[in-house]
Amino acid sequence: MKSYTLALFVSIVLLGFLSDTIFAQAVLYNTGNMQVRVDTYGAMRFWTIDGTDTVQHLNRVNVLVAGNTDQVLDYYNDIDVELPTTLVSSPGLSDYEITGTYNNAYSGLPPNVLVEQHVYGWQDGKYALIKMMVTNNESADLPTIVGLDIVQYMDFTWENDNVFWDASNEMLVQYESHYAGIKYLSEPVASAQVLVWYDGYSSDDPTTYAFLTEGTFDTDTLVTDPDGSVAFLGSDVQTLQPQSFRTLYLAVALGSDETEMLANMQLAQQKYNQIVSVESDLNNIPSDFTLEQNYPNPFNPSTKISFGLPQRSDVVLKIFNALGQQVAELVNESLNAGTYSYNFDASNLTSGIYIYSLQTDAGVISKKMTLIK
Repeated sequence: MKSYTLALFVSIVLLGFLSDTIFAQAVLYNTGNMQVRVDTYGAMRFWTIDGTDTVQHLNRVNVLVAGNTDQVLDYYNDIDVELPTTLVSSPGLSDYEITGTYNNAYSGLPPNVLVEQHVYGWQDGKYALIKMMVTNNESADLPTIVGLDIVQYMDFTWENDNVFWDASNEMLVQYESHYAGIKYLSEPVASAQVLVWYDGYSSDDPTTYAFLTEGTFDTDTLVTDPDGSVAFLGSDVQTLQPQSFRTLYLAVALGSDETEMLANMQLAQQKYNQIVSVESDLNNIPSDFTLEQNYPNPFNPSTKISFGLPQRSDVVLKIFNALGQQVAELVNESLNAGTYSYNFDASNLTSGIYIYSLQTDAGVISKKMTLIK
């Protein structure tokens, strides 16, 4: 009995030490309504903040990259650190950003890929936008699938969670009292599997590869028991030449109910649209602050507005009608020096003269454009 008690005590102390070490190396941001934490090896975890209550809903969301048949880069067996998980001090595209780059050095097993991860957040938001850039470090062409391994934890419990693939909204949905949605934004999901969590579910590559390539969608709701659930999302196959890369954008949205979660997912979609519409050329830095004439002009229904920054600046780009009323805001953030282009969609506006105004640290520049329908 004495030796058993001692062994138990040592195990508890060791477990606490390891947990503290992992948490100490994690990086987090707090938007005021949501907390996001990314650990040393890129796993993401999500909480809502309601007053003084901080409640976790997603225990772990991490990348999976499948290469050739039965070869998968996964969190527990393969991933190591290429560049450390870091909270960006002055994000250029969002209010908060956590970055990190991860490799297969822990196992040294194929696929030999790099995963560069960016987790973006905005003040008061209950959503996060995630960008993953997967580079082929093999010496030959590599078929790739970019997937997710998702462990739910809705309302800080494993059981009584409802998990299913929502075909109408093309997202994985999990709910108990709160709702969480996970959606690919830059490409469709090709496979979505939901199953009861079991110890060792990710212990071998062939099993994980099969989950990612099943090609079916679990639309039936799984109601969890105390073991909880795990879900797998997989993309289509894209073959990468050596040193080439593919980019996947996805979003995580939380809400107190389904309506709020879907609204937050829509906000994440808008942020995604803004980010990918910006074509920044940081190697072409102008000597002055510039605002180009929109093209085409006249236009119907969309046009491109370009501007240049000789140095980092707070930037606001707004659209006004002929009465001076604001009808759109395309940019409101701090940007690095470079040239930028944004698409302006005026589908919901009437024909007429509009003014687009660029406000920077150097002042305000305005130009006119004409919408003809």
